[in-house]
Amino acid sequence: MKNTPLLLFILLSGFLSSQNKQFLYEYRFIPDSTNKADIKSEIMILNIQKDRSEYYSSVRFASDSAQAADYKKGINSMSSGDALVSEWVTKSPNTNQIVHTTFLGWDKYKVKQEILLTWKLTGAFSKILNYDVQKATTEYGGRKWTAWFTKEIPIQDGPYKFKGLPGLILKIEDETKSHIWELKGIRSSQEELVFPDLGQYSITEVNYNQYIKKLKSYRANPTADLVGRIPDQRDSTGKMRTSAEVLREINQQAMERLAKENNLIEIDLLK
Repeated sequence: MKNTPLLLFILLSGFLSSQNKQFLYEYRFIPDSTNKADIKSEIMILNIQKDRSEYYSSVRFASDSAQAADYKKGINSMSSGDALVSEWVTKSPNTNQIVHTTFLGWDKYKVKQEILLTWKLTGAFSKILNYDVQKATTEYGGRKWTAWFTKEIPIQDGPYKFKGLPGLILKIEDETKSHIWELKGIRSSQEELVFPDLGQYSITEVNYNQYIKKLKSYRANPTADLVGRIPDQRDSTGKMRTSAEVLREINQQAMERLAKENNLIEIDLLK
């Protein structure tokens, strides 16, 4: 492979024979549609195993791995808190089943759903990382998407929930360019690459329709589930504050943050 990018290393030795592969994507996104100059980015991992694929943040993976290593040493360390993306997606091969694990405030949900994308292949071709790629389009989550995939990597997968093309998706973006994933590197390993489970949160399993209701309820009142869980307390100046006062402040802060998170990948969730 020529012109190896400097941003991330690409390990191609044993690429075809190695069973476990990690595809590293740069994910660029605009959280707030009213502030398009504020572009965030995170390196995301698509971890291909024999029986599944997993998509998650490399920053979150590094932080959780460090915590897991500390726990084994008897050290109770804290997360770095640097990850911009906390969700991850697990896909099963040869099925349309997807498990989307995500947070709504302080609660963690495992959302099971079936997704069948309808792709339209075009006659447009290009090159990405010296791979021959072909253009395809689809619609999902209230957005129109353009993907570039390569048959040279015969894995019918891609970042986030995208899959189903006759080769790996190397780049995909929506028509507004609010969300863009582009492959930057490949790592291969003979060992299974497992995301560490720290067991910090209880997980509620829901179907997709149940999750939509939870999401809408959370965005309407982020602190609804905290009622009765926060006691009266003193602030930094020693002034006593009631539980209701604390909740109102937390709710106001959460509502201000959510107002700036108005450009979701699946934008139709906000309808």
